Amino acid sequence: MISSSELDVIIVGGGPAGLCAAMYAGRGLLRSVLIERGVPGGELLNTEWIDDYPGFEHVLGRQLADLMTAHAVKFGADIRQDTVESIVRRDDGIFAVATALGQVYEAPSVILTAGGTPTKLEVPGEVEYAGRGVSYCAVCDGAFFKGETLAVIGGGDAAVEEADYLTRYAKKVYVVHRRDQFRASKILQERLFANPKIEVIWNKQVRELKGGPAGMQSVELVDTETGTKSSLAAAGAFIFIGFRPNTGLVKQHVVHDPAGYLITDDRMMTSIPGLYAAGDVRSQLTRQITTAVGDATTAAIAVEKYLADRKSRLAPKAQVGV
Repeated sequence: MISSSELDVIIVGGGPAGLCAAMYAGRGLLRSVLIERGVPGGELLNTEWIDDYPGFEHVLGRQLADLMTAHAVKFGADIRQDTVESIVRRDDGIFAVATALGQVYEAPSVILTAGGTPTKLEVPGEVEYAGRGVSYCAVCDGAFFKGETLAVIGGGDAAVEEADYLTRYAKKVYVVHRRDQFRASKILQERLFANPKIEVIWNKQVRELKGGPAGMQSVELVDTETGTKSSLAAAGAFIFIGFRPNTGLVKQHVVHDPAGYLITDDRMMTSIPGLYAAGDVRSQLTRQITTAVGDATTAAIAVEKYLADRKSRLAPKAQVGV
């Protein structure tokens, strides 16, 4: 096991991006540690089936997580279960990563792969039917609902855009919004209203998600104005009421987009030298397993080059004899 004073890179987060970064760090013979607050796998552990990862036509999320973890460990990944509380870059260019267990890891580079957290409805049935009807990713799970009736919960850009996307699979998509107008951009709204497979249910709030052994079967609603209760039959509920990237761990200012996602260059480096971002914490078009591991591959290889350049800059200049 590597001591915290001998590290080249600290990887924060053990989802697909973190595990991929750890694998490449091992292949590059970098002295690294991966810190993950729970079981490695990230959101893979909350996904029942995956059918859009190359080479796996149909694989359980937990199975893919186990395979990725084993692959990283084979190349020497040092995975430690702890919760990172802060990431700070000192004036000497060394990062101090503090954890809940009182450890402080130090290294000249950090790859942040801490992902993000979808905002939950926090209603009965949401946890029970997660992966069995309840989803937070239309691109990931939409294909499992061919010919079904679906409910999309939310009223922002993500909800409106993903509802339109889901109509390529579902026979009917209901958009449930607690207000009487969307927050989404006008162009997305126009596209949604023009789609004959979409119907909007205004002024309704979800109070429960019901189902049976086979999965979710209905969305129980309450009118936000009258309090009247109703039930909407649906095989799936796609929840898009917000997503928070886990970027608050960085205690210094780092350039980000309006939603809080970190902006990087083409090597995945952020505005803080030596701090790289990969996966769901990074500002990009889409957030998939494939893009997460692609980001991580680039970041890990870029770290090798960054460390070599740093070593060259810090090396004592050769003395020229008289």
